[in-house]
Amino acid sequence: MATQGAEVLVASNRGPVSYTVGPDGELGSRRGGGGLVSGLSAIGPDTDAVWVCAALGDGDREAVRRADGGLLPAEDTGGQRVRMLDIDADVYADAYNGIANSALWFVHHMMYQTPLEPVFDAEFRRQWDAYRAYNQAFAEALAEEAGQGAAVLIQDYHLALAPRMLRKLRPDLRIGHFSHTPWAPPDYFRVLPDDIAAELLTGILGADRAAFLTRRWADAFTDCCHAILGPGIPSGTEIGVHGLGADAEFLRERAHRADVDERMAVLREQIGEGRRSIVRVDRTELSKNIVRGLLAYRRLLADHPEWRERVVHVAFAYPSRQDLALYRSYMDEVRRVADEINSEYGTEGWTPVLLHLDDDFARSLAAYRLADVALVNPIRDGMNLVAKEVPVVSDEGVALVLSREAGAYEELSEHAITVNPYDVVGTAEALHEALTLPDPTRAERSKHLAAAATALPPTKWFLDQLNALRG
Repeated sequence: MATQGAEVLVASNRGPVSYTVGPDGELGSRRGGGGLVSGLSAIGPDTDAVWVCAALGDGDREAVRRADGGLLPAEDTGGQRVRMLDIDADVYADAYNGIANSALWFVHHMMYQTPLEPVFDAEFRRQWDAYRAYNQAFAEALAEEAGQGAAVLIQDYHLALAPRMLRKLRPDLRIGHFSHTPWAPPDYFRVLPDDIAAELLTGILGADRAAFLTRRWADAFTDCCHAILGPGIPSGTEIGVHGLGADAEFLRERAHRADVDERMAVLREQIGEGRRSIVRVDRTELSKNIVRGLLAYRRLLADHPEWRERVVHVAFAYPSRQDLALYRSYMDEVRRVADEINSEYGTEGWTPVLLHLDDDFARSLAAYRLADVALVNPIRDGMNLVAKEVPVVSDEGVALVLSREAGAYEELSEHAITVNPYDVVGTAEALHEALTLPDPTRAERSKHLAAAATALPPTKWFLDQLNALRG
């Protein structure tokens, strides 16, 4: 129990700090970044705020056991008050992997291979009970930590039930929910069992305000409410849209540190003098469409042989959810296709695909700076910050090839070359167009992209939500 109720609370699965236990039993901590970290810092030190998150691994759980009432040491959290929940490991695994990442994420990204999946059986129902328990643990912690009339910002599909649960415990609070993913249209959302679909919607409608990254996702949510719950939004929940932009100040400063310059020199040597570069930087999630991106690049080399030995595809595919077999298989397929292209087209002095699978933020920024073309072709994405970050960091200007299914499309499409993410031939032609843009045109487009990308930086994104909720 907090000694003083907080004025502002954030709830998310992942918090701003993670822990490891060393061989000597000492705890090591690592602070994370992202829009929430930047946003929460914008409210100022005089605002009493608490971040509620889950313990994700053994190190986090040990930190909670050593913490005072679950509140982590301020020196580990950058001065923020963070309460980390030690939810039973089996309950957490069922809620996070079983429901959030293997069901809800697949629905919102419309990713099921429907002849075989999903199968909502007794095991799914058992996992759904764990998802409820996980959400209830968050609701109870938020109820304990919140001061009278506090503003609570609950994040994402992991915590879709928490707003309604918290409302029952603390009707005095101002509760917001923000979805960082797309929202499925009614025909696809109704893949879910009827009672589960209704429970998800009414869970979010427990909030005073439900917000989304784009108008498209907000409209899909209200369409689902009308189709499944009946006309109107019965709770009176306000629907909002807040597009998350790139943090230009941080990115530009970080991109010009010595470690980035070192990696740029290495990348330039690997690419080769006088060659163009097509850059992609993604986590290896199924929605990011990395394999079709590689196939489009292969099509480019086949249809436009003039680009052979004159362009390199720099592909960073960082590991994601490797505890799930489907993701490990996808990573293997990314490797296989990249190796095929290199075997088919590579020469002694030219490697067509430079594939990196180990996460390295400084190297990503180096690639952003030198990219001639950025390929961002997700099958479906809530926003996609890479599409916004590359133009902000680019040294000479970048041509953006962008999927129409990325949330960023709403803001960036005017100055990007847009593609149907399933159309490999069309994407290959878009890459050719991007590579042949005159330098002044590319630079001008990149300037407009950067302006659009930074219109709602993380601090403004967060404060707009908070002020709208309080208002």
